[in-house]
Amino acid sequence: QVQLVESGGGLVQAGDSRRLSCAASGGTFSFYAIGWFRQASGKEREFVTAISWSGDRTYSADSVKGRFTISRDNAKNTVYLQMNSLEPEDTAVYYCALTKGTPSPRARYDYWGQGTQVTVSS
Repeated sequence: QVQLVESGGGLVQAGDSRRLSCAASGGTFSFYAIGWFRQASGKEREFVTAISWSGDRTYSADSVKGRFTISRDNAKNTVYLQMNSLEPEDTAVYYCALTKGTPSPRARYDYWGQGTQVTVSS
């Protein structure tokens, strides 16, 4: 059973940067594509970005393209989400999730972390 733990969330100001981490344990991490999702208060969860198992393919939502970058270190069983130029609209709980499918919002994500809160003040 794969377990995921997100970290790195917190309170930041608009324009700041923040890096989130997603650490995996209990499974063969490198066989999975990884996605980041977020859910703002009162809104549905939305896809943010995803990366293939090898790290050679990524897919990002238009809202974060050019600002957020996903990367992974399979040796450390960790995926990162580098967030730059943060905006108040980025305020949400951020979740990482694993899929055996392609790194896209349409894949079925089987394992989820508990989430980490990111709050961006204006």
